[in-house]
Amino acid sequence: MTEPAHVLADRWKRLGGALIDSLIAMVIGFPVMLVGGVFRQIMEGERMTLGQELFFFVFGLVVFLAVNGYLLAKQGQTVGKRLVGTRIVSHENGQILPFGRVFGLRYLPLFLISQVPFLGSLFALVDVLFIFREDHRCVHDLIAGTHVVEA
Repeated sequence: MTEPAHVLADRWKRLGGALIDSLIAMVIGFPVMLVGGVFRQIMEGERMTLGQELFFFVFGLVVFLAVNGYLLAKQGQTVGKRLVGTRIVSHENGQILPFGRVFGLRYLPLFLISQVPFLGSLFALVDVLFIFREDHRCVHDLIAGTHVVEA
């Protein structure tokens, strides 16, 4: 296996980038959920309908792509990664990956698995805990053949 050509991003920078990306998603998503009546439903003990779940899944993908698509395609970064000074590169050669590979292997599986009750939460926990490996690669990095490096 080829050694990474760049300095691996430390765990704190990876966490910071993920938190920024999550905050952006919440700032955009919460008003839509409020207008859509989701919070009222939850307070009344109702579950979201399948239609609502599908809408918010597609809405989340569209928002993610609108906010991060260009940066991912051109620089291997999300907004959060850009702000903390990291980028996603190929584990094999240290190059920025084609957008389809980054999105299709690194992000889309996470979006899909997160929709599965219990399994989605369990996977998210295991994925995050993999950051404590020596190479700091999470499960989604292993799936996509990526690692996160200093920009």
